[in-house]
Amino acid sequence: MPSAQIAIIGAPLDLGASRRGVDMGPSAIRVANIGPRLASLGYQVEDLGNVAVEQPERAPQGPANARYLPQIAETCRKLARAVEQAAGRGQLPLVLGGDHSVAVGTIAGISRHFRKRKGRIGVIWIDAHPDMNTPQTSPSGNVHGMPLACSIGMGPRALTHIYGYAPKVDPKNVALIGLRDVDSLEKPHVKRSGVRAFTMRDIDERGMRAVMAEAIEIAGAGTEGFHVSLDMDSVDPQEAPGVGTPVKGGLNYREAHLAMEMICDSGRMISLEVVEVNPVIDEANRTAVLAVELVMSALGKRIL
Repeated sequence: MPSAQIAIIGAPLDLGASRRGVDMGPSAIRVANIGPRLASLGYQVEDLGNVAVEQPERAPQGPANARYLPQIAETCRKLARAVEQAAGRGQLPLVLGGDHSVAVGTIAGISRHFRKRKGRIGVIWIDAHPDMNTPQTSPSGNVHGMPLACSIGMGPRALTHIYGYAPKVDPKNVALIGLRDVDSLEKPHVKRSGVRAFTMRDIDERGMRAVMAEAIEIAGAGTEGFHVSLDMDSVDPQEAPGVGTPVKGGLNYREAHLAMEMICDSGRMISLEVVEVNPVIDEANRTAVLAVELVMSALGKRIL
């Protein structure tokens, strides 16, 4: 990896989804020993704790098509600052979610860091869902279904224009991997946006190695490196039952590890986040344990 130092940043946001519980995701991942295990690989690890978030019990829900938008935007601004500052200190930001709306803040922060140096970033987004709804197309009004759209400049200005500019990443440098559940009004956004979407059929037909090789090329073309956004619902529920929105037919154990190992081999990852771990519906913390294993693969752990 570009940095031998890692900054762990918790983002226990639980406002972007209908199902509660992902606010405990950062704690579950820490309980699975994320810090000590990364240190065992030789990294200098600093846990910066959690960014402050509002609780839904005391926050007004707001518009039905983008629920809790002001509170989510405020959390993303705080997270963006923490990520940018960590990157400025030479640390690789590792964000623990929380629901996937935190990605707006993570990507804003790492994008801003490289923008100040006249560089740009790519994104590899590993998810069962494209997260490319807008308030106008979302069937639920859940903001965790909108963060990739916001990061490429589509959606509420409070999220698209953190730091005053948009998009945070050029769609041509975005690779979506593992899609298998796309809302009907969301499909045109994916098809017309310019992002490269790899569905589970692509993985079935071509194999994970070929898909990841192309994704790394897309995200790395002309960029300083790429951010990796790992939604644990990308993995099949048989392996990762404790996620916010499980969808059967996902990545198997080895496909998920191969994706992370190839990302590590590329040497181009500049930040990483793991989101949507929900201990409330998990089995003995096994999804958080798998999340730690995948992070370890992304950061250098090998079989031999």
